[in-house]
Amino acid sequence: MRDLVSGLTVSKNVQVIAAGDSIRRHVEQRDGATIVRVPTFGAVASMPVTPTLPWELMRVRPELVHVQVPNPGAALAICLAGYRGPLVITHHSDTLGRKCLKRFSDPFVNEMMRRADRIIATSHRYLESSPELAPFKSKCKVIPMGIDFEVEADATIVESEKIVRQYGPRIVLAVGRLVGYKGFIYLIEAMRKVDATLLLAGTGPLERELKGAAEGFGVNGKVEFLGRVDHLQGYYRASSVFVLPSISRAEAFGLVQLEAMAAGLPVVNTNLESGAPEISIDGVTGMTVAPADADGLARAINALLADPELRRRMGEAGKVRARQEFAPELMVRRTVELYEEVLDERRGESSVENRTATASQLRE
Repeated sequence: MRDLVSGLTVSKNVQVIAAGDSIRRHVEQRDGATIVRVPTFGAVASMPVTPTLPWELMRVRPELVHVQVPNPGAALAICLAGYRGPLVITHHSDTLGRKCLKRFSDPFVNEMMRRADRIIATSHRYLESSPELAPFKSKCKVIPMGIDFEVEADATIVESEKIVRQYGPRIVLAVGRLVGYKGFIYLIEAMRKVDATLLLAGTGPLERELKGAAEGFGVNGKVEFLGRVDHLQGYYRASSVFVLPSISRAEAFGLVQLEAMAAGLPVVNTNLESGAPEISIDGVTGMTVAPADADGLARAINALLADPELRRRMGEAGKVRARQEFAPELMVRRTVELYEEVLDERRGESSVENRTATASQLRE
């Protein structure tokens, strides 16, 4: 969102409406845009409760609205505000689970999807496999996410050398929230057959369970839980292999593997019905294995650790792919082109309506 907004502000007047972290309305200027953080009264099933959102939408009178989903609160606001203008949606993932919430939210979420002029999917695989997108496939377009690749600084080199001294030269890196769909339990199990150190960066509700699993599998001596890591560049540079072991479509894209590719790391990912295996390509920028397969993960990791030339070749291919296909300016350009398509179609419809009305008046 930050990269998209900062890119759009070069040619567009952009206002972002987002949930705040208090019951006060807060406005700031950032990345060339006006950011309005609306009052938020807690959350229900991870959805911020933002009752003033419809009024914010009516107050702005936008030329076009772009909504990021899943976001039932925004869908409700669109319906309550009576917004009928140009509407673009980025569908990051289906809403998985939360059956009680879906019974309440599906009517207005479906209405927002029906009203949308275009729906952006972030990968072809997710578009093809999504039951939520299936009824609206004719107006969907794939625009992959882009990220602003950090330039490696001297400090990164120093930090990476320190990491290698601490953990050794054979480092396997994984990054993400410690939740079930990330599949870290299978990666930890795989480490029984891997002669390397696994660095796992992230926090989450399964931290204690995963640490217990590491002990149970007898690998707690070669699995390090790093907790929250704000700057990963040193770890990317110090590592030999990056692993994204996710086991469900809740992993819709896997942005961290794109960061690893940009840093020149080969990636081991899983064959999900989502964008994850579409980002890092099996046999080109890394290896793809079956989900929930600890032995498959171990074989792929070991194959890469045993072959420095293969790692180098796949790492270089990953760098090229990341910069050619997932640069933020490419994402921005494709999005702006989509906006212009929508606005041109709306202008055309308005012109036809005006001509029809004029002809009717002349007949009268």
